[in-house]
Amino acid sequence: MKRLKLVMIGNGMAGVRTLEELLKLTTDLYDITVFGAEPHPNYNRILLSPVLAGEQTFADIVLNDLDWYAQNGIRLLLNRKVVEIDRVRRRVVADDGSEAEYDRLIIATGSNPFILPIPGNHLKGVIGYRDIADTETMMETARTHRHAVVVGGGLLGLEAANGLRLRGMEVTVVHLGGWLLERQLDQTAGRLLQAALEARGIRFRLNTQTAALRDDGQGRVCAAEFRDGEVVPADLVVMAAGIRPNTELAERAGLACHRGILVDDTLQTFDPRIYAVGECASHRGIAYGLVAPLYEQAKVCANHLAMLGFARYEGSVTSTKLKVTGIDLFSAGDFMGEEGTECITLSDPIGGIYKKLVIKDDVLVGACLYGDTADGGWYFRQIRERHNVAEIRDHLMFGESSIGDAGHQGQNKAASMSDDMEVCGCNGVCKGTIVKAIQEQGLFSVDEIKKHTKAASSCGSCAGLVEQILINTVGGAADVKPKSEKAVCGCSDLTHGQIRKAIREHHLTGIRDAMAFMEWRTPDGCTTCRPALNYYLISTWPGEAKDDPQSRLINERAHANIQKDGTYSVVPRMWGGVTSPAELRRIADVADKYRIPMVKVTGGQRIDLLGVKKEDLPGVWKDLDMPSGHAYGKSIRTVKTCVGSEFCRFGTQNSTQMGIDLEHALFGMWSPHKVKLAVSGCPRNCAESGIKDVGIIGVDSGWEIYVGGNGGIKTEAGEFFVKVRSAEEVMEYSLAFLQLYREEAFYLERTVHYLHRVGMEHVKRAVLEDAERRKALHQRLLFALTFEQDPWQQQIETLALKKEFERIPVKELETV
Repeated sequence: MKRLKLVMIGNGMAGVRTLEELLKLTTDLYDITVFGAEPHPNYNRILLSPVLAGEQTFADIVLNDLDWYAQNGIRLLLNRKVVEIDRVRRRVVADDGSEAEYDRLIIATGSNPFILPIPGNHLKGVIGYRDIADTETMMETARTHRHAVVVGGGLLGLEAANGLRLRGMEVTVVHLGGWLLERQLDQTAGRLLQAALEARGIRFRLNTQTAALRDDGQGRVCAAEFRDGEVVPADLVVMAAGIRPNTELAERAGLACHRGILVDDTLQTFDPRIYAVGECASHRGIAYGLVAPLYEQAKVCANHLAMLGFARYEGSVTSTKLKVTGIDLFSAGDFMGEEGTECITLSDPIGGIYKKLVIKDDVLVGACLYGDTADGGWYFRQIRERHNVAEIRDHLMFGESSIGDAGHQGQNKAASMSDDMEVCGCNGVCKGTIVKAIQEQGLFSVDEIKKHTKAASSCGSCAGLVEQILINTVGGAADVKPKSEKAVCGCSDLTHGQIRKAIREHHLTGIRDAMAFMEWRTPDGCTTCRPALNYYLISTWPGEAKDDPQSRLINERAHANIQKDGTYSVVPRMWGGVTSPAELRRIADVADKYRIPMVKVTGGQRIDLLGVKKEDLPGVWKDLDMPSGHAYGKSIRTVKTCVGSEFCRFGTQNSTQMGIDLEHALFGMWSPHKVKLAVSGCPRNCAESGIKDVGIIGVDSGWEIYVGGNGGIKTEAGEFFVKVRSAEEVMEYSLAFLQLYREEAFYLERTVHYLHRVGMEHVKRAVLEDAERRKALHQRLLFALTFEQDPWQQQIETLALKKEFERIPVKELETV
């Protein structure tokens, strides 16, 4: 049988995926020729941003190297742009005069960046952001120029802005909309994202229209002018304001086009010999820009090219799972919440988590997740399959693992998934396919799984889940990096453990010196690595390392807890939850004087003054005349107590005094994450000691100590640690455990996660079995605390606070 001639115009992700699917079905039906306008083999455009940021190289993002084309007998013509389709003679002509005849033709020309039709858009230094050439231009410009303007607050624009910032440029993002990523996020999530990116040094101008680009007199852009008349310097302008399907060639060939090349459910155009896939195609009025629907199109198109003819593409229900500069985002369905819907929201701005679920007639119809997207796939299945969620409504916000009848509590997400559940939305790969490939092909790494199944090879957001499946399938033989071996962030290749070791062994005491010594990739670091590095310095060398306030998050710089409206909450310390009439009168007077809108009792037995203006903070602290409660910091928070044997008829020990003594002893203790303690006077546990980082319960013969509890979104019960007889032993053992945690835990690692990583046996050996080490840990913590002062009193006494506490806009909100 004579082989047919298949020609493909375009060498991008959608087109080459079509060929991959076709080769699975038949290898002897076609002689294949591919024209690529770029001089590169097929690469992952989604990963251009990590290349720009310096996290990957171009070689890392190649999907199909030149050997793949050769091995599959594909004639690849690179750096040749097709300029003509002759439908009568059935041939295509490239710009260098080369031709190719076809029996079947695939148009996969993708899309073009939308360049604003404004004066100056032709100047040197004005580019789009679609390919490796644009990326190389940005990297080269960043070496010699300083100011960049990115037009567009979508995903590409934000990734371009972050990459340019990491390469040392001052970046302003100009966006016509009222919040970032308005097609993928609601306003709250968009604002949180903006705040997090502003904390990294990126400036934003929202609701702003670019009017013109100015010429420096030598044909290069030098500034951007906005509709309101403001002008900002710009040595580079990146147009990321949207894309347009690349239909120019199809239109010249006489193919029907409207917002893309019109195709039917078989991906055929008006000419049955010609197919179109990817961003250039318009199916039922929609031109898709996400990789998952494009790969679905590729599978259907390949089915018809193989002359099987049974597949139909009926459109895609889309979800968007993104990682913007390290921040996880997810949205699906009607996440804005149209009329007739109801919304459930969970908002923790300081913890960097926001979740919004939209329900209509007991069916989940939309979801928007910021910061924690682990259950995005599960929510998407509920939306797509229209499950009735009435019976699980109370648990819906807390994800799949919280649903009682699922029977998956205590297992990881991968273990709880059935084989038909989708893991990789981009490539449509389910768990069963991955497990089968691991078992039949003898795979032991995520990279091998990518090559054999394509899972995690596109956006990469499912890589963690793929890793879980690998570990569950082959156990300890899995070739994976534990979290402890992963880099602190994109600014450095070093892990948290390596950083702590370098600080300790080389006696590093300054953040700048430490970055220089460890060859930080970016000289100023970012809001991920700077707070971690600052903590490691001051905890390793107390009294020597200088605390860097600008490396702390806004809460710790302002010594108060920022709220969503830009005001602050203040929680004065009440030792062990005990107060006095005089303190209560002062709190009431302060609330009146500064017109504080809410006074609330907290779960930790303290009083919270909510709605304090930033400029009023020093006055509030002074008038309260009480120590800081540290309710804003990665530090000791509270020691909750019950009344114990002093008043309670069931109390066996004086829990109130124990709580007061512990809180005094630990005052000012900075730690990898927040630390909470509780002391209960009897096993009835009224102080909820079982869910605290350190929980102490009085019994007839002494005290029981529990560690690693957590009362957050996922409640974790503390593990029994030791039983002691005296109050002195409670102090020694508790402080030794906390100092071990301070010295060994990674920044932002709660005690429960630290224990999961190192194991309880390790902690028991260090604190319980080695008395000499226990006493040394205890003394090291006491020594470190001798250098700590009450931050409120310290700020009141310094005149330098004036500028820090001037009124500032809400944009200072940080979400890490």
